[in-house]
Amino acid sequence: MKKLLLLVLMISTLGATAQDFKKIFKFATFYSAVNGGTSLSDVDVYSVTNGLETNTIKTPFDYSITAGVRKIARMGYEPKEVFKKGIETSFSDAATIGKVSGFEFLFEVDYKRQQGENYVDQQHFLRYIADNYILKGEYLEDGFADIRYFETSQRYRYKIENFGDKVTNIPDALKKGRLSINIGALQRLSEPYGYDPLEEWLLSNGNLHYTSLALEEGYQIIFDGLGNAEYFDPAGNLVATSTEVWEAVAIPTVLSDYTERKRNEIDNTIQHSLVVGFDYYYYSKSLWLHSWGNLMPYHYDNGDAFSYHKYNNGQWLDYSGGLIFGYKFDKSLGVFVEGKYNKYWNREWHDFSVGINYVIF
Repeated sequence: MKKLLLLVLMISTLGATAQDFKKIFKFATFYSAVNGGTSLSDVDVYSVTNGLETNTIKTPFDYSITAGVRKIARMGYEPKEVFKKGIETSFSDAATIGKVSGFEFLFEVDYKRQQGENYVDQQHFLRYIADNYILKGEYLEDGFADIRYFETSQRYRYKIENFGDKVTNIPDALKKGRLSINIGALQRLSEPYGYDPLEEWLLSNGNLHYTSLALEEGYQIIFDGLGNAEYFDPAGNLVATSTEVWEAVAIPTVLSDYTERKRNEIDNTIQHSLVVGFDYYYYSKSLWLHSWGNLMPYHYDNGDAFSYHKYNNGQWLDYSGGLIFGYKFDKSLGVFVEGKYNKYWNREWHDFSVGINYVIF
């Protein structure tokens, strides 16, 4: 993260005057925040193996540490914030096109603990929007969804500012919205999703030869000659004294450690794809609609040993999209629908929010 921010600052300042620097970061917001709260309540676990025993499982409190800088024009439907706390959900950040043309950026990292699990979320992007083209570079890491990649795209953009009488089956207000379609090239650098390190350990009947795998990883099984056995990890620690515990507790750890190590040994792969997309935006005080979508129907196969073509047996569809809709029936009643969805390789992640508001005057 530090290297990435340093790189951005170096690129931004090379050959730039103080006036240029100020212009780049004008209206940008630097922010950091620490947020926390109670997690799961303590759980009592009872055992009667050696008399009544009670163990209490405690989950530490949840927290997040957020730091970032953003320069993204606020959409008409987004509320003005007094402070940036780092816990806000801005679905529009995932849109292909922002409210204004020109240069925009976002760099944010979140260190989180949720329900006792620690993970990191990161989203960084630079984009330049012109009347007839779009350039964007993005790095995304979602620890909860287990997805991480770097993506760049170069797209031709065609704008349709007003539908007029060309479309008859939508409300007149939405005909005034701004629609643009785009097509271009997209490149993604990521770990080889689809690769299964355990595949080479599968037997002809589909079962996994997990004991042989564990022995190769340095585990030991010592038999006492009476039909019993003790199981030790590579460090010599006793991990099981029965087959049931060995299979239920130790083997899952063996498989998890092995697959993580094998994946880390492989270099990232680059995927070149064709991308087509659209972006629509309309806003008024009583009605707003923002929608976008991206489809990757073709992916170049470079013959790499870990190409996703190999695991998918050919081409596949990757796509992403989002929808933000709000309507106020009157000054009291309003409804909203917001969400985004992504499907890349064999990974899916999404967020949504639906609700109704009624204000009593």
